[in-house]
Amino acid sequence: MGILQMTDLPKSFLPKSFFHNPLSSLRDFKVRPKNLRFKIPGQTYPASPLKSVSGFGTNPGDLKMWMYVPQQIADRRPLVVVLHGCAQTAAGYDHGAGWSTLADRYGFALLMPEQQRTNNPNGCFNWFQPEDTQRGQGEAASIRQMIETMVREHAVDPLRVFVTGLSAGGAMTSVMLACYPEVFEAGAIVAGLPYGAAANVQQAFQAMSQCPPRSPKEWGDAAVHAYPGYRGPWPRVSIWHGGADRVVVPNNTREIIKQWTYIHGLSPTPSLNDTVDGHPRELWLDGNGEEVIESYAIADMAHGTPLSTGHADAQCGAAGPFLLEAGISSSFHIARFFGLTEAGVTPVTARMIANVGAEKIRVSDAPARSAPASDHAPGSARAQGTRSGIDIGAIINKALTAAGLMK
Repeated sequence: MGILQMTDLPKSFLPKSFFHNPLSSLRDFKVRPKNLRFKIPGQTYPASPLKSVSGFGTNPGDLKMWMYVPQQIADRRPLVVVLHGCAQTAAGYDHGAGWSTLADRYGFALLMPEQQRTNNPNGCFNWFQPEDTQRGQGEAASIRQMIETMVREHAVDPLRVFVTGLSAGGAMTSVMLACYPEVFEAGAIVAGLPYGAAANVQQAFQAMSQCPPRSPKEWGDAAVHAYPGYRGPWPRVSIWHGGADRVVVPNNTREIIKQWTYIHGLSPTPSLNDTVDGHPRELWLDGNGEEVIESYAIADMAHGTPLSTGHADAQCGAAGPFLLEAGISSSFHIARFFGLTEAGVTPVTARMIANVGAEKIRVSDAPARSAPASDHAPGSARAQGTRSGIDIGAIINKALTAAGLMK
């Protein structure tokens, strides 16, 4: 793949400060509806279930807050924070990715922050602006205040808060996981970038188009230093990227994996490889056999969120710009990774049971990296001296026991 030029990339990633005349640049986007709605021939766009919320805090990043709380769910409900991509709205991305459908189906609350065009001409979260990507500042702080409001006013379980996003929203997901690791149990980055990839527009384009490699320690330290003194636990991470993405090159997946395997004290070699809905998945397990990191590579898919549209349990959403039919629903599988779709059986348990006899899972025979504690993030399993070896037999026995297939 050749190196992309700045003119090849969408203006949607540019902040207002990049343009010499911000008002003129905004007129370039006047052909877009104020509230972008993705339309499919022969299909009408349903009314959004999202509700606007104001007065949720000082809002230093000047973002809008939208939420959805299904009526039937009980107290201490989980919360999923969903961050849209460029040229999208909260309602448009929810409709396309299907998150409110999953909220109804599995009983969790939704928080959907929304960018304003006065912050970024094409509605992108400013994942590359230092004033918006540090703990207690700008857009990151606004999203944190929204979460506090959901916990306080809608009986959200503060121990079951998750975050996901596409593209600029995926990069902002990395920001939230690094700046507020104590808030999130897990996160999912779709076609995004690692935390610390850029601190200005020029670096942002370089990261998007080339993704210059860094060492795991460099990436890990960038994220760990976002909350000085914090020693864990660290969020689990799901990573999704299309193999034909020319907006945010797929090599960003490699760098995100470096960042989070370092933080969790894991080998860069995955613990397991399997296939889900026809797509390869890499999985990293901790010493207790629990899922910590997963990575999906969607071959031949361009820039966007992978969808499997329909009405089956593993389907939701509607195709549109940057919302791409791929035969696999990233939203559903992310919710599954978060532990929101099954009671008492974790995603790895369910897949272990399904695949153990079919030999779809390959256990990596590469030895785990041996390194001193100083080579890993504070609070990681390796830094604490926890065993790094994984007993696959014990994991399978645990899976079968959880499923009631053995005692």
